[in-house]
Amino acid sequence: MSILKKIENFREEEERLKWEGTFADYLDMLKEKPLVAQTAHSRVYNMIKDAGVEEVNGKKEYSFFKEQLYGVEESLEKLVEEYFHSAAKRLDVRKRILLLMGPVSGGKSTLVTMLKRGLEQYSRTDNGAVFAIKGCPMHEDPLHLIPNHLRKDFYEEYGIKIEGNLSPLNMMRVEEEYGGRIEDVIVERIFFSEDKRTGIGTFSPSDPKSQDIADLTGSIDFSTIAEYGSESDPRAYRFDGELNKANRGMMEFQEMLKCDEKFLWHLLSLTQEGNFKAGRFALISADELIVAHTNESEYKSFISNKKNEALHSRIIVMKVPYNLKVDEEERIYKKMIADSDLSHVHIAPHALRVAAIFTILTRLKEPTKQGVDLLKKMRLYNGESVEGFNSQDLAELKQEDPDEGMSGIDPRYVINRISSAIIRKQLTSINALDVLRSIKDGLSEHASISKEDRERYMDFIAVARKEYDTIAKKEVQKAFVYSYDESAKTLMDNYLDNVEAYCNKNKLRDPLTGEEMTPDEKLMRSIEEQIGISENAKKAFREEILIRISAYARKGKKFDYNSHERLREAIQKKLFADLKDIVKITTSTKTPDESQLKKVNEVIARLIDEHGYNSTSANELLRYVGSLLNR
Repeated sequence: MSILKKIENFREEEERLKWEGTFADYLDMLKEKPLVAQTAHSRVYNMIKDAGVEEVNGKKEYSFFKEQLYGVEESLEKLVEEYFHSAAKRLDVRKRILLLMGPVSGGKSTLVTMLKRGLEQYSRTDNGAVFAIKGCPMHEDPLHLIPNHLRKDFYEEYGIKIEGNLSPLNMMRVEEEYGGRIEDVIVERIFFSEDKRTGIGTFSPSDPKSQDIADLTGSIDFSTIAEYGSESDPRAYRFDGELNKANRGMMEFQEMLKCDEKFLWHLLSLTQEGNFKAGRFALISADELIVAHTNESEYKSFISNKKNEALHSRIIVMKVPYNLKVDEEERIYKKMIADSDLSHVHIAPHALRVAAIFTILTRLKEPTKQGVDLLKKMRLYNGESVEGFNSQDLAELKQEDPDEGMSGIDPRYVINRISSAIIRKQLTSINALDVLRSIKDGLSEHASISKEDRERYMDFIAVARKEYDTIAKKEVQKAFVYSYDESAKTLMDNYLDNVEAYCNKNKLRDPLTGEEMTPDEKLMRSIEEQIGISENAKKAFREEILIRISAYARKGKKFDYNSHERLREAIQKKLFADLKDIVKITTSTKTPDESQLKKVNEVIARLIDEHGYNSTSANELLRYVGSLLNR
């Protein structure tokens, strides 16, 4: 479909969604669908919930955030359940400003932008539909038309609570335009739009000396005073401040803690009472979610000032730390690169993973738990199995330091260093070593990194390099195995036959001669030793394998090469160990013979076809692994 056709379809959809009717018509709609009258906080919660919620390992994951925010599932669950869900139930937290606190480039702004864009889309759905008094600059809730003395009766009939009072402008309009007949007041459906300043506002403080409070609350239109005769006439007032325009939706308060005090005091009344003071009028009701964001140092400075105690008690602080999972960090880099002009550059497999390993190490706190180092902690956080540790150990590690993830290297720095390497060297292909080298060069230029941290980060680069060495050798050795999966399957079947005979105290039958043989202890040990299974532990390991096979059989599932993670690792290592000398000779020979050259070309072809390399990065990988094996 052409772009012009899509524009036409969008315009037609906009027309279809429009609705206009009297207040009486609106009340008929409410009887059928009370959800239409939901509060701003309830609308945000339902928007997130309607996008889909999945329970993974006892934790809730929200589809709404999945495509943009990675590795912060626990923080998001806390935000949605402890703030949005509670606020949607009209509990006291809805009377608080939501303050997102976290390090730079940690996802705070992305989260707020997602909420704003999400509300824009949600207001175009049936569940997220919003209705307002037509012609009201604040998109006022039509239910404010119900007089206070009738609200109890209204609740008994409709089951809907009404909060807030009619604004001065609409009070005057009801009398002058409708003769006091509230049932005739025209109501329309509105659609949230930050660009059109409907239901979504953004306030960013500027120079305290020049910024006017009118930016928040609106101002008098002096050109109309002669016409209307008084500054207290609501028609002479512009209800165009961010608090006015964000009514029914949300307002982002950027750099709130840097703001002048006079701006913050308006938030006290708005959060606690649901209204604010503007011009020479009574308090003006507003129903909106106020979201602010800041970093840790600014927040500590704010709460240390005794003058801010009243506002501090009206703030709910939600931490948004850095992601601490290597897999998710890699996804962040891939997304940032896909969104940039670097998407045409070939980034060799594992280059971003190695950068992610370095970055995550800078964010982790040194563990106090016995037997755990940073690398093991990193792997546990990433959901990898580490021998001798379980989910309980992981939970204990996460509780050791509540500030973990609030410091370290940010994703933007890594992407900037990758960009620097590509642009400076005019590269069209970049590998893990190029990335690590660029990260290392940039540390000396990073003004906010202390000398102590810089030295620590240099050590982490060395650790990431060692991790890459292991990955690179595995990658090449795997590519050297012809029909790798078939070889692995054959070796595993052979091992399992011997294990079964050993555990059942049976003999094996030679397929060629038919003679009986004792289980091949040498073969079994050569595989088990690859993953550190001791002589004393071999019997338990073999029995555990048989139990797993039996469990699979009961469920009607086939036990295969990928069914047991540790056995798979042992088989891989055994195959690689057998191939090591072949790899070493082939990759390091400066003048390979015809058979060696053929083998190298086969390996390069396999790295390109099956592992995601291009010819440049595949050749670089082979040369590097050759140098590693010859050390």
